[in-house]
Amino acid sequence: MINRPFVLSIAGFDPSAGAGILADIKTFEQQETYGLGVCSAITFQDESYFEGVNWLDNKQIIHQAKLLFDKYSIDFVKIGLIQSLQDLDEIISILLDWNPNLKIIWDPILKASAGFDFHSEINAILLEKILKKIYLITPNLPEVRQLIQGDFSDEEKALKLSKLCHVYLKGGHSENKFCKDILFFDNQTFHFKAGRIPNGEKHGSGCVLSSAITANLAKSLPIQQACENAKQYMNQILKSNPNLLAYHFQA
Repeated sequence: MINRPFVLSIAGFDPSAGAGILADIKTFEQQETYGLGVCSAITFQDESYFEGVNWLDNKQIIHQAKLLFDKYSIDFVKIGLIQSLQDLDEIISILLDWNPNLKIIWDPILKASAGFDFHSEINAILLEKILKKIYLITPNLPEVRQLIQGDFSDEEKALKLSKLCHVYLKGGHSENKFCKDILFFDNQTFHFKAGRIPNGEKHGSGCVLSSAITANLAKSLPIQQACENAKQYMNQILKSNPNLLAYHFQA
């Protein structure tokens, strides 16, 4: 029997299971890790319509996580939907107190695909404090534009973030013929390019990609290889069917 590494997702509960904690757990499983989950919010939505969200407070989130950290060896955590940057900062600090070697991957969900804004304003000082404590941030193009203000290109904004932590810039929102993601790591850039897939739009694709990276890192792969594997898995599920909800399966 092969022991799988434990990977934790702290994210919202999406009843459609296309995004959030359910999508993360599916991805962890298919990437041959064991997925653990802590719920940060309950959303009222399906894959194409978002009605609202009921937030869990930090006490409830931490209570869930503490039981898991007490029992399992957790070295990698992916964080998705959180109510505020203040809450995120508190959660990260507590997790690092429990495991100072913990690597945290943050997928900064700022807006639902159906148009609901979670975070309309970003506190730059608090953002910098958070980024200094995490391993990797995985913004898409609209998110990197919101995180860094000013007259800079998307890549320049990602480069600014990379002075604080590693950055994986997801390029799916571009209008180019190819979808190009970029990893900013140790003053280097690595490009991951794939052609556009007809009917390939999927609800929660950003969640899945970030979770796949996290799972591959938990398997002790170098970050460049972890991102390459995750990109391949992402392309696989984008082609899985013509609908908004992806099918998860191993190649």
